Order: sequence, then structure tokens, then C-alpha cells
Amino acid sequence: MSMDSDTSSHSGADHRSFRQITRDRLLIEMLGSTRKSSKSTWKVLIMDKLTVKIMSFSCKMADITEEGVSLVEDLYKRRQPLPSMDAIYFMQPTKENIRIFMSDMSGRNPLYKKAYVFFSSPVQRELVAHIKKDTTVLTRIGALSEMNLEYFAIDSQGFITDHDKALEELFSEDAGGSHNYNACLHTMATRIATVFVSMREFPRVHYRVARTIDASTLTTLRDLVPTKLAASVWNCLARYKSTIPEFPQTETCELLIVDRSIDQIAPVIHEWTYDAMCHDLLCMDGNKYVQEFPSKNGSANETKEVLLEDHDPVWLELRHAHIADVNERLHEKMTNFVSKNKAAQLQQARSGGELSTKQLQKMVQALPQYSDQIDKLTLHVEIAGKLNNIIKEQHLKVVGQLEQDLAFGDAGTKELINFLRTHLDVSRENKLRLLMIYAAINPEKFGSEKGAKLMQLAGLSADDMIVVNNMRCLCGPDTKKPSAGGFTLKFDLHKKKHGIRKDRIGEESTWMLSRFYPILEDLIEKLSKGELPKDEYHCMNDPSPSFRRIPGSTSAQTSPAHQPAQSMRSRRIGGTWARPRNSDDGYSSDSVLKHASSDLRKFGQRLFIFVIGGATRSELRAAHKLSGKLKREIILGSSSLDDPPQFITKLKMLSSEELSLDDLQI
Repeated sequence: MSMDSDTSSHSGADHRSFRQITRDRLLIEMLGSTRKSSKSTWKVLIMDKLTVKIMSFSCKMADITEEGVSLVEDLYKRRQPLPSMDAIYFMQPTKENIRIFMSDMSGRNPLYKKAYVFFSSPVQRELVAHIKKDTTVLTRIGALSEMNLEYFAIDSQGFITDHDKALEELFSEDAGGSHNYNACLHTMATRIATVFVSMREFPRVHYRVARTIDASTLTTLRDLVPTKLAASVWNCLARYKSTIPEFPQTETCELLIVDRSIDQIAPVIHEWTYDAMCHDLLCMDGNKYVQEFPSKNGSANETKEVLLEDHDPVWLELRHAHIADVNERLHEKMTNFVSKNKAAQLQQARSGGELSTKQLQKMVQALPQYSDQIDKLTLHVEIAGKLNNIIKEQHLKVVGQLEQDLAFGDAGTKELINFLRTHLDVSRENKLRLLMIYAAINPEKFGSEKGAKLMQLAGLSADDMIVVNNMRCLCGPDTKKPSAGGFTLKFDLHKKKHGIRKDRIGEESTWMLSRFYPILEDLIEKLSKGELPKDEYHCMNDPSPSFRRIPGSTSAQTSPAHQPAQSMRSRRIGGTWARPRNSDDGYSSDSVLKHASSDLRKFGQRLFIFVIGGATRSELRAAHKLSGKLKREIILGSSSLDDPPQFITKLKMLSSEELSLDDLQI
């Protein structure tokens, strides 16, 4: 199979972002390449359910049209014959897809004049032979190529493999050895490998090894998930090395593969940055937000869907900022608009004195001639206002404070019991999230009668209890035998449970409730320095005992063993809602923009991190933050990107069958 490419994107040669490289491959390498041999001015683009998502995450319809595509069709739907037009097929290399393609292009009256076929991943030789066997179809094929691009670029530094059921298929009690288990790992590995085709990178493949207590402890298949995925990715990359021209033959970057067990708190704790809060609290459909605005005739409010994505400059600036910072910045932007606009100043004079954010919003709506200029700004004023109302209504400041105190070891059982007794108006979901954090930190307490009483005190349902119980599926073997009459959570107890890590030097918090940070942040820094603990992380490229020094690292010394997910985070210096004007903690919008606009030519080798079982927005934010700090482009991949409600729902699905209170023996 041929795979012509106009791009060369390994580190040091290509300075475009991850999403830009993906976009250029789709538009230039795939769609643009057909212009050279096609006589048809306009073409039809035909895609399956997966490839249409791949395209939509990286390109807009206007981009596709500019490359000569006038019509986009669904491969599986009945289509109108267009015998005078050429067609571009972008599809997965499945038997069914190829059957449909052959049906389209065979016989005396094919649907299209000529077909340019691009497969999203490697195609089996038998299927290629099947296509070539039909000489009539073969004469109508303008290109038959493997694009090897089968991932969703969800961010300038993030991708997913579209495995929403990875937790269920890989970590449930009965997952091991099943068809779904093996198929999930195989497809996931194939899609991860295509990322490196796009980036023209060949990685050193690091992975977290299976955790066992001692030689007598049986290693389960779910413990081996990172190991198996790393091996499968390595096999895919080995094939690419021998089949794709210009694919690097020596290592150019780092890939670290871990699973969700490295940090069980990050998926459920309340995050206080704008992006995370929007997706956690506003019940958004992906990145779609439904905006309300007054109708022109004065009747009920009208609504429209807007996308919170990179094309929105206000979103791009504020998405990683703390919500208190967002409030300040939005008010400043609105005030600046007023100060530079005479009509707005007149409105302010009529209202008298300082304008509130709500008054500013109403004033802007009264000035339709400036709607284009500040449409995005009013959108975010509305969103921030909704978030602030939810924070008050759900008492999230006190909930968030206890969550972080638990995570840092400043609160324990006593404080949790007192909270549950005195805050009866806190929602069931928020109590569940508190107990999940507590259970992740104190598994030995939660496996006793004390844990049962806490659940009863919180008023949790049987379904809620299943969620906490199922957290054990993400963890290592249990070191203790179950106590009579109680259920246990099989947490990773062979590590120190309360090993509080050292303060992160130079990263003092400037905001309240911003102490928390994901475990992945530490792992990325260790990977960059070549300091991943040898007993916990192995490398496919280096099976020998001697660890190869990582190019661009400052040290190859082995650091003290990294604390597990259950370890409590070191306490950062406490903060306030007030932000010093010169602060730059890596999370503020100014610093994010500085990092985003940094010259990639000055960056070292790329770091790729893949989290099996779903990544969090805090982890994606860490990738952005550390790219600027480490001067290395960090790309985060995962089977999915999950917000707390989604993660909790997925944990419920880990049970092989519904459990009752009697089953849990509480």
C-alpha cells in the first residue's frame, strides 16, 4: 500500500501543533492530493460513522469545500448516482465498507466516475486482493492508500481513540480474556499508532507494569492492560517502520502508557477552572452550549447552540483560568468596552455609577450595532453567571474545601462525618463524590463497618454504593483478607497510603480551591527528566536492566518511588480569591496564551501520554501548562475524555450484574 505524504513532522523538523498537523493531513495530504490527477472540479466525499467524526474534530465544512468537495455523503445511506463526478472515500478498512465501495463502483453504471480511496488504518492484504480482483472496479480507482489516521483530535494537544466503554471492557470483573477485551486493546493500539504516523515520530514506549504484592499473588488480566497495550502499540510501530517511507528508524520522542488507577481522585473531584466547571456543571452535549437571549418581539427567550472551542478567542483565553479569575477578567473586558465606546458610556450614565456584570450584559444587548464585536463576550458573561449561581446553590465552596482537605490530609473521618451531619442540603451526587475521594485515600477504613455507616449517613442508594465498590476494579490486589460480614475495596495497598508528597517548588496557589493537581503532572515531569521509577515503569525499547538516558532530560537518576493514586497530595500554599497582577502559575489565561504561542522550534522532543480508561480536563490542562514549563510539546491521549458525571456512570457499568444492599453486606 502506498502512503504518499507532503509533510514531515518529527520533532525538530515540523513546528505545527498536533491538531494543525492532523488537519493538514486530512485537507492537503488526502483531499488535496486528488486534485493532481482528477479532471473533476468538484468531488463527493464519502465517509463512515467513525471517519466523519475524525474529520469533524479537525476540519470545518468550509475547509473541506475549499479542497474541492461539494457534497459529503454517508457511506451506509443510499446515495444518488453522480456519474460525472469523482468520489473520495475515507473509511475504515472493514469487509462491510469495502463491500459497499465495490458495489458503488462495479457494473456498467457506477455511482461515480472515479474513486480515490483512503483507509483510516492498515488494510488486510486479502481485502486489497479482493478489490484488485475486479478489473472493472480497478480501472475506476484513482488512488488506493492507507492514510493511517484513526483518532479524534479533541484539542491542540489532545486526542481520544473513541473507546467510551474501555473501563467496562478492560477492567470489569469478567472482562479478562473476552472477545471485547482483546478487540478493545487491538483497536486502541492501532489508533494510537496512527498518531505517530501523523506526527512522523517513533517513540520510546514506557508503560506501567502490573502490580503484585508478592510472588504468591496472581496477576489478573486487568493488571496487565498497560503492558498488553504497550506491546500491541510497539508491534504496530514496528510494521510502520518497515512499510512507510520516511518513517523514523530511531526513537524521536517519548510515549508513556498508564491506566486510570494512577489517580482515582482526579476524575471525581470538583475542578475550579472554567473549562472543567462548564462541562461538569452545565450538562453540555460535548462542547455545545445552549445560549439564551431575549427575543426581538419581547416574548419568551430564544436559544441557540454555540460551540466552546478554539475558534472563540475569549474561550481560548479563559478556559484554563480559575472561575474567580474568569469573573474578574470578564468584568474588566466589559468595563474596557464601555470606556472606549461613547454609546456605552451614555448607557452607563443613565444607570448611574458602577455597572454590575448583569447590567453590563443588558447594556450590551441594547447596543445591537456592536453585537458582532462583543457577541462572544456576552456569551461568557452568561456562562460565568450560571456557574456562579450553581456554586452558591450547591454549596460547592464548602464541598470543594472538604474535598481538597481530604486529598491533602488536612481532614479525615471526623471532619467528613461532621460535614454529612451538618450539611443536609448538599446533593446526593456531591456526597457520593466526597465518599469516593475518602475511599480512595482511606481504603482500609472504608472496607470496615465505618465505611458502611458513612454511606448510610450520606443517604446513598444501592447504585451509589456500587460505584464506590467498583473502584476496586481499577486498583491492584488486596493485601488483606476480607473481614467477616463486610465488603472490601481492592485498593493498591502495597504502597504507603498516606505518603504526603513534597511541596511543588515555585507553584504557590494564587486562588482558593486550586491546591489540587493530578498525579499525571508529576509523572510527566519525571518522564521528561528520565526519572520514572524503574520498578513501576518499563520501556519496550530497552528491555535491559540499564536504563537509556532520554535525550533532552537533565537527569537519568531514579527518583524515590512515585506515590500511588491513593497517596494524599502535598499541600500547596493556600490562596485567596484575589489574584496578584503579576502572577503566572501556569493556569492563568495569560500564561496559557504565552505557552500556546511559544515558538515550537525551541522545544525539545515531544512527550506523549496515554491514559487507558478516560482522561480528565485537569490532566489535559496539565499538558498545556507543562509544555511551556518544560519546553516540550506534551500531547495527551486517552480512550475518552470524561467529566465526573460520565466517569461515575461508567463505574456503575463495571459490575457484572446488579448488586443489592445484601450483596454488599452492609
